[in-house]
This record gives sequence, C-alpha cells and structure tokens, in this order.
Amino acid sequence: MRSLPDRPWNGLTVLDTFCCAGGMAMGYHLAGFKVVGVDIAPQPNYPFTFVQGDAIEYIRAHGHEFDLVHGSPPCQAKSNLNAYNHKTYPELIHPARDAMLTTGRPYVIENVEPALSDLRDPITLCGPMFDLPMYRHRLFETNWGLTAPAHPRHVALCTRNGYLPTPGRPFMSIHGGRHSRAWQNAACDAMGMPWIKVPEGGDIPLGIREVCEAIPPAYARFIGGRFAASLTAADLAA
Repeated sequence: MRSLPDRPWNGLTVLDTFCCAGGMAMGYHLAGFKVVGVDIAPQPNYPFTFVQGDAIEYIRAHGHEFDLVHGSPPCQAKSNLNAYNHKTYPELIHPARDAMLTTGRPYVIENVEPALSDLRDPITLCGPMFDLPMYRHRLFETNWGLTAPAHPRHVALCTRNGYLPTPGRPFMSIHGGRHSRAWQNAACDAMGMPWIKVPEGGDIPLGIREVCEAIPPAYARFIGGRFAASLTAADLAA
C-alpha cells in the first residue's frame, strides 16, 4: 500500500460504492472523510478500507451507518462507445438510488453525460474547473443541494487518445485502448491519481482500465467540501 496524503479527519464518513480504483475515494479523503469502498470486483489498488461485494446490497445493509453515501454505477450501457458495441450492460442508477433512499442518508450518484435522463437535476463537473489538463464531464446527482463552480470554456487543445500531451496540445484525451506505460502514467498525472501508476513490470492493462474509468479526485474533494460546509450544528450532533 502506497503512503497516503495525511489529512485531518473532519468527523464525517462516506461509503464509496462501485468504487473501482478509488478516484472519488481519494477526493473524499482529501476533503477530510473516512472512506470505505465497495465493489463487486477485486480492487487491488484501492487506497482505503475495501469490501468486495454487491454495492446495492451493501448500501441497503450498511448505508445508514455513514454520513454520506456515494455511488458510481457502471456507465458502459450509457457510454457513447456502446453505440458501436451494442453490448448488454447492467443499468443500476435507479436501483442504486432506491437503495440509497432507504438509508435516509444524504447521497451522491455519479455518471456520464449520456445518463442525463436517468439522473435527477445533476450538476456537471469538468477538469478545467479544478485546473486539470483534461476535459472529463461527469454528472452528479445529490439529494442535499449542490451547485457547480464556473465552467471555463474549452479553449486548450487536446491530444488524440493514446498520445502524450505537447506544448501545443497540453490537454490529454483519456479513454481506453492499447496504450503505453508512459501514456498511462501521464494520464494518472493529469487525473491526480499517482497511486495507480504502473511500475516497471506492473500490469499495464489493469492500470489503463483503472485510469480510463476513474473520476478525478478533485471532483470528490469539491463535493465533500461542499457537503461538510452544508451541515448545521444539529446535523453534526446527530
């Protein structure tokens, strides 16, 4: 386990479901939360307490034990790539929301832009909002009221997928494919996820999948900070 950036605990806990490699988890950690992650698949690089299991079942059984419940249900069914693949993927946004509502806790649901019709009044977050050199729109639904920061115009040029950034094209396009270790590690730098960099002899395909499916930690750090700030003294005493 790589060493983690030290942050004082803000007294809050978050359940990070469908957690993958922990992009959202690290952001919540940086915002001061204690984090527990759940995913149906093994996540050897997840940087916090991890439980392998069914996310929706875990929410129903344990979600009420946390101050905030986060979910990033699989997005492949809604991704633009699936318009070409025509594969069948699970669609779990509605079941995840139903499970979260049973807990009575504040929640966050994240997904891709094509899932807009399945989400309730989501906000959009993107890399330049947080000075990240990549365009990566993600939608976030909450039941506690969250507003987005100003969205800078997309003026910086972006490399083609699989290519390293250049002075003329400083933004990366981070999507799946057969990429090099150098590309994967540069993508980790752009996303702010150094703990999933691929060392010499490491599993490049795993690293590629992890970084391509991840949400930059800066997004969750923003969300976690706004959530903590929204709580009243009565909330904190409950």
